[in-house]
Amino acid sequence: MSVEIQKRAILKEKPDDASLSFGKVFTDHMIVMEHDEEGWHEPKIVPYGPFSLEPSAMVLHYGQAVFEGLKAYRTPTGKINLFRPEANFKRINLSCERLCIPKIDEAAALSGLLDLIHLEQDWVPSAPDTSLYIRPFIFANDPYIGVKASTKYIYSVILSPVGPYYAEGMKPVKIYVEDEYVRAVRGGLGFTKAAANYAASLLAGEIAHQKGYSQVLWLDGVSHENVEEVGSMNIFFKFRDELVTPALNGSILGGITRDSILKLAKHMGITVSERTLPIAEVFERSAKGELEEVFGSGTAAVVSPVSELNKNGEIITVNHGEMGPLTAQLYKTLTDIQWGKAEDPFGWIQEVK
Repeated sequence: MSVEIQKRAILKEKPDDASLSFGKVFTDHMIVMEHDEEGWHEPKIVPYGPFSLEPSAMVLHYGQAVFEGLKAYRTPTGKINLFRPEANFKRINLSCERLCIPKIDEAAALSGLLDLIHLEQDWVPSAPDTSLYIRPFIFANDPYIGVKASTKYIYSVILSPVGPYYAEGMKPVKIYVEDEYVRAVRGGLGFTKAAANYAASLLAGEIAHQKGYSQVLWLDGVSHENVEEVGSMNIFFKFRDELVTPALNGSILGGITRDSILKLAKHMGITVSERTLPIAEVFERSAKGELEEVFGSGTAAVVSPVSELNKNGEIITVNHGEMGPLTAQLYKTLTDIQWGKAEDPFGWIQEVK
């Protein structure tokens, strides 16, 4: 599908790279496409601005909303790279299927995104560790009160230049193990990027913050015994003989950064296991001196080292509170590929032309 472009008459003043934070400033244009009885049609690039919704719009009452997150990177030579964008559009369709939202054409969506970033290329920052955050999302806008799948939807993509995730340097975070509230269960929405998943995580996150912890480590929703995710990230544990992450079981989001780390670690010759991991095993192996490193993975941070785990007052300190060598190596290797500073042996990079 061709994308109609409606340019903004007066462009915004672009922020200085040094002042960028996360998710507060948005570019001049966005993509909008609507769905009705004719299907998805007439994608447009239009000036960034508010949507017009009726109070009865179904998303406000029944929560049909999914989203994605990826980034564009300015390379040292001035080119713009996307990292595995096709995986994001594949995953948004997986989310759509679970929430009864009509799927989008993945190839057309990627082509439209390339058009948008080409138009907004001056918004891609060039300072070290900065990037352009990309947020595709879909929500139901049928004006109807009644529990059923909507017939009308809006697909949109907005862009936001962002600064380094670690503004003051990459420091390990402390994590609180949550064994009362649950994020998701098998058969639910846990494997999707549905807005509802993040709403469900807020209370436990607030409680953890009050206790002085940055993130929540979620356990499975049935037995409350097995490790699943950390806040908005997947989680990895480096024991002496293996790098372990919980297997995708229907309640865990299949993170694209997670998958990239698994492939990269195997490429580096590291023994990798995707399996059920009881939280008791983590604490037992820590007591034996076998737990060497813990880190989260996700689009925003890429890799987030963990210094401490607290489960009901039982605390373990990871690697003396410091970032471990494998965590640092994975972070550097992956980000060097993303920013075009290192060879991409996996074919992950798509250049915006």
